[in-house]
This record gives sequence, structure tokens and C-alpha cells, in this order.
Amino acid sequence: MTIRLTVAQALVRFLAVQFTERDGERRRLIGATWGIFGHGNVAGLGQALLEHGDEMPFHQGRNEQAMVHAAVGYARQSNRLATHAVTTSIGPGATNLVTGAALATVNHLPVLLLPGDVFATRPADPVLQQLEVPHAADVSVNDTLRPVSKFFDRINRPEQLIPSALAALRVLTDPVETGAVTLALPQDVQAEAYDWPEEFFAERVWTVRRPGADPAELAAAVTAVRTARRPLVIAGGGVHHSRAEAVLAEFAAATRIPVASTQAGKGSLRWDHPQDVGGVGHTGTATADELARTADLVIGIGTRYTDFTTASGTLFENPDVRFLNLNIAAYDGHKLAGLPLVADARSALTELKQALDGHRTADSYVTEYTEDKERWEQRVDACYEADEPDIRPTQPQVLGALDALVDDTDVLINAAGSLPGDLHRMWRARSRDQYHLEYGYSCMGYEIPAAIGVKLAAPERNVWALVGDGTYLMMPTEIVTAVQEGIAIKVLLVQNHGYASIGGLSESVGGERFGTAYRFPSDDGTFTGAPLPVDLAANAASLGMRVLRAKTVRDLRSALAEARAADTPTCVYVETETADTVSGPPPAQAWWDVPVAETATRSAAVKARELYERHVSTRRRHL
Repeated sequence: MTIRLTVAQALVRFLAVQFTERDGERRRLIGATWGIFGHGNVAGLGQALLEHGDEMPFHQGRNEQAMVHAAVGYARQSNRLATHAVTTSIGPGATNLVTGAALATVNHLPVLLLPGDVFATRPADPVLQQLEVPHAADVSVNDTLRPVSKFFDRINRPEQLIPSALAALRVLTDPVETGAVTLALPQDVQAEAYDWPEEFFAERVWTVRRPGADPAELAAAVTAVRTARRPLVIAGGGVHHSRAEAVLAEFAAATRIPVASTQAGKGSLRWDHPQDVGGVGHTGTATADELARTADLVIGIGTRYTDFTTASGTLFENPDVRFLNLNIAAYDGHKLAGLPLVADARSALTELKQALDGHRTADSYVTEYTEDKERWEQRVDACYEADEPDIRPTQPQVLGALDALVDDTDVLINAAGSLPGDLHRMWRARSRDQYHLEYGYSCMGYEIPAAIGVKLAAPERNVWALVGDGTYLMMPTEIVTAVQEGIAIKVLLVQNHGYASIGGLSESVGGERFGTAYRFPSDDGTFTGAPLPVDLAANAASLGMRVLRAKTVRDLRSALAEARAADTPTCVYVETETADTVSGPPPAQAWWDVPVAETATRSAAVKARELYERHVSTRRRHL
């Protein structure tokens, strides 16, 4: 039996009956489709989504990159068991997908991209928005998505869709390979009819695997843990992807091994778990970083060991340090010349805990990191405190006001600027999914659309997008989508008049904050004059969002509480005291490599180079 449908209609019907399953939990894989229509998809996918609207929910976007961010936010909140599709026209609509696709792939988060493409039959050549490549007639702008996609295909014939769609779904549901998947759809092929086998539209369930540990690798891991005197776990995003948080908590409690976390892994343990020592690396806590410096065994669980985590190769100072890498991806399991334990995090942690059979670290070690953690929390308290509630808050005091308000059901989303450092060092994560930091790609503009995606995945949760003014100006457009669909996200908009994070970095590397402030030019040509007369609160209001302005700490506390209780999209706008600087306390506890000019005439750069060379000399390759 066959069913006659266009390619676009067939794709929509196919996607509507794809499911994932893990641990008995079954989810619809493609929960909805985002779209902005143009001549490359309006008569194909646009018509198909209209015709099959009862099978495939639709969300209207304002920016193609933002639509991908929303889909990624939905996928992360759904534990990678569900995601959204995104369709665009050809030309700039398609190329706007590239940044979002890179973010998804870097973070191992699934998203399905369906950009329109130029005519496969080439009745007119070139067509509107077509890129002509004289040496390769089969190239279109969609080829820019190849290097940032985990799977890419161009559907030039209707029958090609069947194997390609199945391959795309295989990649989306693979815990190792998942990321952005692109099916480029020429606009004439989208509208072409074909007799499809009925079986193509049968419900299909994709099982998300939990591979266990290899016995030999597990035995080596057990030996490594048993012989270590100062072991440290570094929990990465793989802990969350595997839903291994509860098993990790049991493992840490049983062995008493301290657990530090990357940006992606924060929240793997609650902040008040006895073995949680906070963030690690350049944006980490003093407690975690000191443990990392003296550790003789680092147990990386689901981490890629980025430069922020390793302090650009300077953090792990113990000459006898070894690495044990529990990771579902063999590529990451072999990093830093570590012992690989290639398996699903939850499965392997369960096996490792059983094999250790009651092994525990020494009492003196537990006392050491427990006391260090208490001292660190006292420093955080001092940063959060606001003894004078009628003054303008600092950025840490903004976080302190939010910390005092939320409970374990709230979700915080951030990606770029100075907030990630402050959050990683200070935020007290109360649940496994409260802390949502996109720091693999650290993409400005991610927060607001991702908050929409998270809210769609968890409508009962309070979802906060924490954005600075620089990030806000990158992509406020999806506020309109939130207003249109009544998606009650909360936006905490922090105004510090510029790229504060990069301004601080610029100063530290001898760049003297050049080009990082939102100010009028001064007499010497630098942008250090008066702040620009930009009213971002008014801008958010003009897009339809309810806005609460907070001038003081007292105002802020009241506004945050009002926003949290709101059932409509609401923004809290606050200008921080440290307008020209990154929030100072607590400072970075470890180095990060940003090369400094080797020759310079300005004294700031010369001094920065001297300090840089001292840090570089401590870098170590673990072989």
C-alpha cells in the first residue's frame, strides 16, 4: 500500500510518529516545528504544516538562529529524548542557522534543521538568493551547515527522503553522535508528489542506549580509585545527559570523594551535598581548584576537559596525577592520556560503586575539603549580602537576591558575559536541572530563546533568562514570540553599559578595555565618555513584555518576587553598581590562556606579557 503525498507532507507525517525510549520512558522525538517562511519553504513545508497541523505543533519565530536556540533549550530540558525541528527559507534564512547549529553540535544536543534550498531541477538559474559557485554547480549556501552538522543531506529526489530521514533520526538519538542534523530541501522537491510506502508512516521507537563498562577497563578503574589518596571527581554535562545525578550522589556519599563540576555539569550534586565542592577551573571555586591542584587521581565523568576546566593546562599540578575518564564517547575517554572507561555514566557509576565494595577516602581528606567549602560559602555570603538595601546593587548582590527567592523548581539560563563566572563560582544549584549554562559555545543571544524552549518543555517551572545588556542587544527578538504565545518566561536584564566580561579580560591582557564599552567617544578617541542614552527596559516593553524597573536592592527583591509570581512574560531591569568592571569578588581562582602581544609600546601590554609568560611556563601536557 502506498500514500500519495508531497515530500514536505510526507516528512511532517513521518516526524510526527517518531519516538524515543530510555529506561521505560517514551517521548515523542520531534515535539514541534519552528519556522520563518519565505519562497524556499512556504509552499512546501509551510503548506504541509498547515495541512497536518493536528499532528505537528508549530511555533513562529523571529530570527532563525534564535529558533535553533529555542529547540536546543527544549532538547536539554527534555534530557535529549525530545527536540524540535526548524525550517527556514533559502539564502539568509538558511545561513542564519549556522551559529545555532554549531552551538547544538558543540554541546551534543539534538536539533533537526530543515532549510529550504534552490531548485533541484534548475528551471531558472540563478534564482532569488542563490549563491553561484562557478566551479561547483551543486553547492548552495546550505553547505555552510556541513561542518557544524553531525549529519547532512540534500534531498534532490523524493525517494531519497526515506533512507535519509531514517539516518537523520539515528543520529539525533545516538548519545555519542547527536547534535545538529540537516536535511536541505530544494523548494521544488518539497512540493513534488510521490507514492510513499505506508510503512514509512508507522510509529517508530528509537532506543537510547546505556552501554555498560568493559570488564578490563572497569578493573583498571577500580585499581586506580583504590590506590588514590587524593581523588577528585569532575562532573561534566554527560552526568546530566545520562540522568546519572542520583547514582553520582550515592557514589560520592559511599566513597567520600569530593565532586567538582564544569559549567555543563553544575547541579550534578545539590550544592549542599557533603561531597559537592562547586565549580572547577578558571571560573571555579577556591575549594575545587585547590583540590584539583593536589589531586593524584582526577575522575572525569562526562566531561570534554575544555580549557576553562583545565585552566588551559595549568590546573592539575600534582606530578603524580592520573586521569580516569568515564565517558560514553571514546574520543573524550582517552583525553589527557587517561584511563578510559567508555560507557554510559549511570551504568558505569553503578558498576564502579559496586566493585569498590565500601572503599572510602581518608577522614583527614574529608575534613580538609569540608572546612575549605565552609570558608568558601562564607565568601559567597559576603558577596550576596546587601546591608544597605536602598543603594544600587552589585552583580553578585543581584544573584544573591535571586538566590534568596528561588526554590528547586526554578531554572536559570545563561550563556555569555561576566555572569557565567559569577554563577559558576557562587550559584547554589538546588536541583539537577536548575543550572542551565550554555558554555560549550558561549553564545550571546542564547538565553531568551532557550528560556522559551525550556518553558515549553517544562511549563510548570519558573524559567529565568539572565542576560547582560550586550547579550540582550544581540537577540531580543524572541520576546515577541513569548508574548504572542503567552510563554511566561522571566528575563533578568542586567545593565552594565558594555561588554563587561571582555572589558575585564581586555584590561588583564593589556588591551585597556578598548572597544568594550557602550559609551560616547572621549577626547582621546576611546569610548570612555558618558553612557549612551539607551533604554533597554523601554525596548523590552515595546516588544510587548511587562517590565519592572529596579533601582535599588530593595526594589530588586520586590521586582523579582513580582516577576516570579507573574503568569505573563515579565522582565526585571536593573542597573548594577559596577558599571565599568566585571563584578570583582570573588576573583578567578585559576588562569585562562588568552595570548598577549609579544611586542608592544604601551606599558599595560608589556606588563601583561610578563605575567602571561609566567603562567605559560606552568602549563603541562599530560602524557
